[in-house]
Amino acid sequence: MSEGRWLEPQGKPVLALGVTGSIAAYKAADLTSRLVKAGVDVRVLMTASALHLVGEQTFMTLSQNPVVSDLWAVPDWRPGHIELALCARVLVIAPATANILAKMAHGIADDALSTYYLSHTGAVLVAPAMNPRMWAHAAVQANCRVLRERGVIFVGPGSGPVACGEGGTGRMAEVPEIFAAVQVAMVAR
Repeated sequence: MSEGRWLEPQGKPVLALGVTGSIAAYKAADLTSRLVKAGVDVRVLMTASALHLVGEQTFMTLSQNPVVSDLWAVPDWRPGHIELALCARVLVIAPATANILAKMAHGIADDALSTYYLSHTGAVLVAPAMNPRMWAHAAVQANCRVLRERGVIFVGPGSGPVACGEGGTGRMAEVPEIFAAVQVAMVAR
């Protein structure tokens, strides 16, 4: 594949950012801002659950692009997930909930983000974020093994207190760590 496939007319590399329904969704706004400042064309896909925690307007303003949150609300005749898959170098899902990890592992495509994931051919990076007991569950760990075998890059999760007050492994990696991993993935592709 030529480098041109990954570039928009402005010459910027394109990155798809998936935001899911974890309280850590607010951190994805900081990640978006950092990526845009670094010269990346960020295209945000949000799940319905993410919309309960942070609004589309935040990501539209920071990315300077429309936000995709509804599989059926496509701005033109071309399927949005396929169009984006033709130009996005990396898919980052931050935060990545247990729900999206399960959908990815099992090929479930019932919303814009999970459908896009199945059409994406570039690098995939996830930053898990969930309660430590959820992260430790055998089903979540099995899904993560499947995804790692398929080449999905994991950043975190980290250890420490989570929003519910519990502590342990499950909190989303810090934004600078995710940003650094994205930079590596962008160059590698």
